[in-house]
Amino acid sequence: MPDIENVLKEDRSFPPPREFAASAVLGDASEVDALRKSALEEPEAFWEGVAERLPWIERWHTVLEWEVPFAKWFVGGKINASVVCLDQHLEHRGSKTAILWEGEPGEVRAITYAELHEEVCRLANALDGLGIAAGDRVAIYMPMVPELAAALLACARIGATHSVIFGGFSAEALRDRIQDMGAKCVITADGGFRKGAPLPLKPAADEAIAQCPTVEHQVVLRRAGNEVAWVEGRDHDYAEIVAAASPDHEAVPLDAEHPLFTLYTSGTTGKPKGILHTTGGYLVQASYTCATVFDLKEDDVYWCTADIGWITGHSYIVYGPLSNGATTVMYEGAPTTPHPGRFWEIVERHKVTIFYTAPTAIRTFIRLGDEHPGGYDLSSLRLLGTVGEPINPEAWMWYRKVIGGDRCPIVDTWWQTETGSILITPLPGVTAAVPGSATRPFFGIDAVILDAEGNEVEDGQGGYLVLRTPWPGMLRGIWGDEARYRETYWSKYEGLYFTGDGARKDEHGNIWVMGRVDDVINVSGHRLSTAEVESALVSHDAVAEAAVVGRPDEVRGQAICAFVTPAGGVEGGDDLAVQLQAHVTTEIGALARPAEIRFADALPKTRSGKIMRRLLRDIAAGTVPTGDTTTLEDFTVLQALSDSDEE
Repeated sequence: MPDIENVLKEDRSFPPPREFAASAVLGDASEVDALRKSALEEPEAFWEGVAERLPWIERWHTVLEWEVPFAKWFVGGKINASVVCLDQHLEHRGSKTAILWEGEPGEVRAITYAELHEEVCRLANALDGLGIAAGDRVAIYMPMVPELAAALLACARIGATHSVIFGGFSAEALRDRIQDMGAKCVITADGGFRKGAPLPLKPAADEAIAQCPTVEHQVVLRRAGNEVAWVEGRDHDYAEIVAAASPDHEAVPLDAEHPLFTLYTSGTTGKPKGILHTTGGYLVQASYTCATVFDLKEDDVYWCTADIGWITGHSYIVYGPLSNGATTVMYEGAPTTPHPGRFWEIVERHKVTIFYTAPTAIRTFIRLGDEHPGGYDLSSLRLLGTVGEPINPEAWMWYRKVIGGDRCPIVDTWWQTETGSILITPLPGVTAAVPGSATRPFFGIDAVILDAEGNEVEDGQGGYLVLRTPWPGMLRGIWGDEARYRETYWSKYEGLYFTGDGARKDEHGNIWVMGRVDDVINVSGHRLSTAEVESALVSHDAVAEAAVVGRPDEVRGQAICAFVTPAGGVEGGDDLAVQLQAHVTTEIGALARPAEIRFADALPKTRSGKIMRRLLRDIAAGTVPTGDTTTLEDFTVLQALSDSDEE
């Protein structure tokens, strides 16, 4: 099978602004180059030095024990994530805002480190009182409110392994995850606010728990004010049990490899995978990457727009920022409620300095129009970031110009739920940013691109993105399924972690992630990345968003089918389809010209904003979409596409 071909070219480059570079956390480029070299040559020594940043209860005796595919980091060390995020800051940052929260209806709460510490201690004592202890599992199903962050840290404080299930999931999805982890307790809410209305949560939790005999207790936060059923003895009012608990709690010293959390990702078939992360190594890497990749300063107001139900929210809303003593922004609702400028209104109101969001959100903002961000003062911003999927160069350029005012560096980060934290990224103040490229691996990360035979590809070629050595924040397995862990991540290349992504390296050594290899299309013997064809499509002014898949073709093996959402005010149709086919041919060549273009008002996405291309592949092939759809945000989108296919 031929390797993935590179068909898209990008030559623009943006060196860091001189003023930004002068005060960057990481220092100058020569220092960074030396650190990068030494960290790659001696990763254990590097990570041991990084680990010294954290307040360990007991020091480790061995940095790494590695027996493929299982790693143990900082063996013998004792630590507690709640202490790392809260207790260590009380003396010097007790009165500093830890969480700056805004509810969708407009409420604002500024919670200091001292206040958050007391809330977490009270909740930890309340959970203790319910018989929840180290080693138990707690499912958390809540809206984006400060109590959600407190729930994570309270579980960490007592050593209970938490698993956050996104508040938009159905009762069925919640049930499957609770059953898989064997949760003893569920922490939920009556509801939260989303798109201008209360989104009920407890009814779904009640339905799920009815089929989960391991659940003994349910703690319920009253947020939305909607009426809910109540089971005496099982259900507990969050505010009541927290108010009745002591504000003093001694955190439990936990082994570095103690399970901190599981987080479920959907598979193409079968049950969702419970990705397991442990405490010490995860904290070391999440904390250090947050400090360096985002150039965190003491007075920064940092906003990652993700939901804590996803790994981005775990690492870069809660554990990363709080471990560094930062002020982290949380927003409850939709980015366009009650108006399309809500995000930018929040930036202006709270003087946000660092803004981290997804390419899908950026493309949505582009479609809504420049007048919305243009109506707000975004001059407080000094650094921008992207996460979740590759960003097409034109969206990157819009982000830089319209949101960053042509002055803010952009860190285009690549990582996964499985990796725990950022692995490939530009370094602000040091790296020359290239639109669409995640550039270089982070310190101590041995990321390479291999061909099908396991040989490292030359510059300018595409292949499979692989990690050759372990890293502290890596997953420790799939909950309860060692065989699936080995097969999913370690079977393609012996002893190497296969990310599942295709990538290429340009002539400057920069890495371009090209998307999931499952999304690579084999056209007449040429393996093309869907991300590159999509990038060409959205560079046309008439296109707001595009998803490209392959469908069976008797002559070419596969033909390219593009699903396109037109820009605002643009009508899809045959004329536009012809224009777009010609545009792709001009941009990257006739080989990548879509054989078919279908127009749609919206594309099927997960609740974290990723396009579910496997469902589009089924539609393009004329079959009924199959596989796990529990993460699908809006089933009506899928139904509309299926109906149009039948027509």
